[in-house]
Amino acid sequence: MDEVLKIVNDIKSGNIKPIYFLMGEEPYYIDKLSDYIEEKVLSEEEKGFNQTVLYGRDVTIEDIISTAKRYPMMAERQVVIVKEAQDLIRTIDKLESYADNPMLTTVLVFCYKYKTLDKRKKVTKLLAKNGVVYESKKLYENQVGDWIKRVLSGKKYLIEPKANAMLVEFLGTDLSKINNELEKLQIILPVGSTITPKHIEENIGFSKDFNVFELRKALGERNQLKAYTIAENFAQNPKDNPMVVTTSLVFSFFIQLLKYHGLKDKNPKNVAAVIGVNPFFLKEYDVALKNYPMKKVSQIVGALRDIDVKSKGVGANAMSQSDLLREILYKIFN
Repeated sequence: MDEVLKIVNDIKSGNIKPIYFLMGEEPYYIDKLSDYIEEKVLSEEEKGFNQTVLYGRDVTIEDIISTAKRYPMMAERQVVIVKEAQDLIRTIDKLESYADNPMLTTVLVFCYKYKTLDKRKKVTKLLAKNGVVYESKKLYENQVGDWIKRVLSGKKYLIEPKANAMLVEFLGTDLSKINNELEKLQIILPVGSTITPKHIEENIGFSKDFNVFELRKALGERNQLKAYTIAENFAQNPKDNPMVVTTSLVFSFFIQLLKYHGLKDKNPKNVAAVIGVNPFFLKEYDVALKNYPMKKVSQIVGALRDIDVKSKGVGANAMSQSDLLREILYKIFN
């Protein structure tokens, strides 16, 4: 995020580079930077003649260079944005000559998503020498919660730890998807609000009682009645609770528990950092640690691996989601 802010601040101060090559596995910041350049570099009056958006699948490198070499009309510069530039991966080296001597009156932006250029290549070095090469890296799951807090803080919102963790668990590490949901909440809630699990349940569609958080809590407490009730609800609503997601999240819970068992330093801060869990949920892991000895946790992890294979149709004669969930719970509780 610091690198993104630096790029934005440089543009604001008038330090605008002739080339921005935005690449990487995380499309969120690529889109944000591209949108910022598209919106801010030219005035509304200048955009009609001097702003061009191209798509990698529809153009060649030669087409892009030809467009970039045009002079602006009644403006200091023109902006050329190439979206889905990763479609040009086979011919991107042809950009070398232009990258070596770019038009200073053109701002050429490449949105090269889900891939990166080899930093050892000549074209990459030239792009970095005469422009900006920015790599947008995918965040690890344990980094997303802090990212959510930073984004909301910038908009003057707070979020409760459980609500934050719910978003990460259910939406994963897709920052664009998470941001879309946060924007929905910001429309509904006044500035200065604190986002709670109830807000998420009511406006994003997660059930307060029937979700993986509650299932994992029930498993940790060895509350069989509650666990089977949640599992039955999952089986009745398979679209909202895909088997592969449920298995993955239960599996990660017991992997974290296995790591917890193996720790010598069980200081809460150390435990939260090592097993990658929000400190808010650590009490649930403490309960589970007492209920499941290390040997049992190892057996459960092995059983969950087998069930995950079955859920993907290997070695199972069309077992229903309900049967698979019951098998998970049976293996865990027995």
